Amino acid sequence: MTSSSTAPTQSSSLLVTGTIGIDTVETPTARAERVLGGSAAYFAAAASRLAPVRLVGVVGDDFPAQHRALLEGLNSVDLRGLETRAGGKTFAWGGKYLLNMNERETLFTELGVVAEAPPKVPAAFADSSLVFLGNTHPAVQTQLLEQIPQRKLAVADTMDLWINVAHDELVHLLSKVDGIVLNDSEAAHLTGVRNAVSAGRRILGYGPKFAVVKKGEHGAVLIHRDGVAVVPAFPAEEDMVVDPTGAGDTFAGGFMAHLARTGRTDFETLQTALSWGTVMASFTIGAFSLDGVKRASAADLEARYKTFARHARV
Repeated sequence: MTSSSTAPTQSSSLLVTGTIGIDTVETPTARAERVLGGSAAYFAAAASRLAPVRLVGVVGDDFPAQHRALLEGLNSVDLRGLETRAGGKTFAWGGKYLLNMNERETLFTELGVVAEAPPKVPAAFADSSLVFLGNTHPAVQTQLLEQIPQRKLAVADTMDLWINVAHDELVHLLSKVDGIVLNDSEAAHLTGVRNAVSAGRRILGYGPKFAVVKKGEHGAVLIHRDGVAVVPAFPAEEDMVVDPTGAGDTFAGGFMAHLARTGRTDFETLQTALSWGTVMASFTIGAFSLDGVKRASAADLEARYKTFARHARV
């Protein structure tokens, strides 16, 4: 188990692994065809607003040039870990949101190169101190984690599919990481306990020092060996919600980037990181693809954080 109790005095290098994909999204009022998506893309877009990010992922040679240019245009994102596989197809996903925008149907999933061997972590990234393992098979997450031996903090994401089909591998992964981010239904599925705090405590029994349980419009809960903290969701008006896709990934990006820029991973800093994650997610839902986070100015981010702090008293 790596240590998450240290409090270094300078910023820490942040690495993210996960999917880079092409999304087609339908909402009750609009449709976006073949836009840039994927967990690592959303994470990097959000995290890069606060700290430099190293990205590790894989795409096929059909990956659109405009999507690559969008990634290259993100400030502070190191793309040396983005692999292009000749003859391969890029991961693609399609989804349709229902009227209340809290529920969606998956229309298609094309794994493409994501179903192949995972990308390699470049030698230049092996010294990364903070690692976020985006949602994929837990055995793949473990393989990627082993390539970063100097890490100080490793956090993973997961989903119901892996709880169902790769439970033992997921439990093994949990013994290797310091934290996990998942939603309340996933936490209940993994532990058999519906209460978020109780489920989080059971997850700590697998090995992590903390669990972040997201509760959608009801905010998020941090269950840590040193205590419990709660933040509400950002109080978004109905007309602010354009597309919820990627909100969880940008939440993770804001959360981890705050830890990276402060160089701290103590309980109090994790509490503040929850708020930055919430603020980043609030920008994501305001547009399709990465546009919401990408077009927000530094002043917009600070202003919304201050607004959220007043509402939440954080």
